[in-house]
Amino acid sequence: MQRRLALIIPVWAALAGAAQASEGAVPIGDPERGENVFEQCASCHEVGPGARHKNGPLLNGIFGRKVAQFEDFKYSNSIVRARKDGMVWDLEHLDAYLENPKALVSGTRMAFRGLKEPQDRRDVLAYLRQFSDSPQDIPEAEPTVRKVEVALPPETLAIVGDRDYGEYLSSECTTCHQTDGDYDGIPSVIGWPKEDFVIAMHAYKRKIRPHPVMQMMAGRLSDEEIAALAAYFGALE
Repeated sequence: MQRRLALIIPVWAALAGAAQASEGAVPIGDPERGENVFEQCASCHEVGPGARHKNGPLLNGIFGRKVAQFEDFKYSNSIVRARKDGMVWDLEHLDAYLENPKALVSGTRMAFRGLKEPQDRRDVLAYLRQFSDSPQDIPEAEPTVRKVEVALPPETLAIVGDRDYGEYLSSECTTCHQTDGDYDGIPSVIGWPKEDFVIAMHAYKRKIRPHPVMQMMAGRLSDEEIAALAAYFGALE
C-alpha cells in the first residue's frame, strides 16, 4: 500500500502545483458526474448543509481532516487505529480508500467494494470537494437531497425493540451476516442506527429494495420483530 500511495502522490502533487501556479484551482474531476457516482455512497453517507451521520459519518469538510474525528459517531477499531497513526483524509488517501477500503484500512466496517475506475474516483472527489473549505473560498454547494426509501408512520419508528428477543431472532440473519463486523462479500449489519435498520427492513418487506432473499426474510417479520432486530444489531460493536 505504501508503494501504491507513493505512485499516487506525484499525480496529486502535480495537480496541487498547477493550482498554485494559476488563479484558479485545477479541477480534480467533474463534480456533476461525481454527484451521480456518489449515489453508490448515499445509502450510508450524506454531504451538504443539513447532512447527518448514517451508517457512515457525514462527509462535510472531509478534505484535510484527520480520520475518525466525530465524537458522536461510532467508528470501527481499525479506523480509530488509523487516526492514532496520524492518517489524514488528503487526496491520495481518499483515492486509495475509494478504490478499495479494506486495502487501506483492514477491518473497516465500510461494506463497499470500491470504485475501480480512476475517473469515477476523481469525479466523486471533485463532488465532495465542494463541501470542504477551499483556498478560493468557493461557497458551499446546494444541499443534497436525502432520499427516503420508504415512508413509515411515526408509531412504527417509535416501537422499542426487545434486544433479547432480537438476539433470539437473529440466528437466520447471522447465517450470512457476521456479528464481528467483518465483510466477507456480505455487508455488515452491526452498529446500524435503529431508524436506518428499520427503514431498510421495511423497504425489503415492501420490495422497494431489490434483493429476493432479503425480501423473503423481511416479509416474514412483524413490525415488533424488525424493531427487536434493530435493537440487537444496533447494540453490537
